[in-house]
Amino acid sequence: MAKGNEKEKTSGESDFVFGKKNYQFMFLGIILIALGFVLMAGGGSEDPNVFSEDIFSFRRIRLAPTLVLIGFAIEVYAILLNPNKKA
Repeated sequence: MAKGNEKEKTSGESDFVFGKKNYQFMFLGIILIALGFVLMAGGGSEDPNVFSEDIFSFRRIRLAPTLVLIGFAIEVYAILLNPNKKA
């Protein structure tokens, strides 16, 4: 067996690709994405013959998509964050 190619583990290293900080940012991103989609929901009317202006509210047009985009940006940051970098 080629033991020279194997990584030697020290007692403090883990086998996980991401660190605790990565998972915290991922969780935050998922929460923001879910919140954005919840805020986008609704706005329809009960009667299909009646038009409802609620679909054009600030919450559904500006706030919710912004939260979703921020959530995706946080997800990208969480993936690219280096957990092994010493500050």
